[in-house]
Amino acid sequence: MLRVAVPNKGSLSQSAQEILREAGYRQRDDSKQLALTDAENGVEFFYLRPRDIALYVGRGTLDVGITGRDLLRDSRADAEEVVALGFGRSRFRFAGPRGSFSEVADLAGTRIATSYDGVVRDFLAERGIAADVVRLDGAVETSIQLGVADAIADVVETGSTLRQAGLETFGETILDSEAVLVTRRGEVPTGFETFKRRVDGVLVARSYVMMDYDIELDRVQAAVALTPGIESPTVSPLHREGWVAVRAMVPREGSQRLMDELWERGARGILLTEINACRL
Repeated sequence: MLRVAVPNKGSLSQSAQEILREAGYRQRDDSKQLALTDAENGVEFFYLRPRDIALYVGRGTLDVGITGRDLLRDSRADAEEVVALGFGRSRFRFAGPRGSFSEVADLAGTRIATSYDGVVRDFLAERGIAADVVRLDGAVETSIQLGVADAIADVVETGSTLRQAGLETFGETILDSEAVLVTRRGEVPTGFETFKRRVDGVLVARSYVMMDYDIELDRVQAAVALTPGIESPTVSPLHREGWVAVRAMVPREGSQRLMDELWERGARGILLTEINACRL
């Protein structure tokens, strides 16, 4: 069986289980359940701390895992990202007291507090910047006030927490993170291709909708130029002479505007429907 690690709690847990359910896999109903076997689909799920998942996968104990890109990089495990899952997005930035720093090079010789010391050390090493990286678990905003650090590296969302602590971001972004599917570096576990195909199908379904519309035959070319579909749109004759029905997958983003444009080109009976899953 394919052995898959899933976050047991935190911001990634619920979304990870949702995508797996949409892909047709059983998921736990009790948050205290540590493992679940989906015998019908040949998969065993193990619910683990998000920070540990890359380590289990990198050592070959488990075949596949869902974790954050930040946690994968920070672990330095022998695992690699194979699919970006599009949820759990976050951005890592440096921050310091207002007016103290203007660029990353200013961090040379300073103390930097962070919960992701592996990510920060690698980032600084790539740029030849020598600094003392102090690992702290949990909130790091108060570390400067307490004299533990001169600057911090942390997740930045709205920036309101930093402003309340008298801090401001500076320099380039350290890392743009999101949930990712990981496997052991250089290995393709048995059963993984089917698992990945299912997950990919959910991701595409979330990004696209199905569009149907009727249009006069002599206007088809102008309309399908707007809705080329994945491979090609389906065009079928209607009982009404001189009219056809067109069906195509279109990106969800901008689909309402696309309906307006099709209407202007003579399309009628325009419908949008959700796609639950697909295989491309």
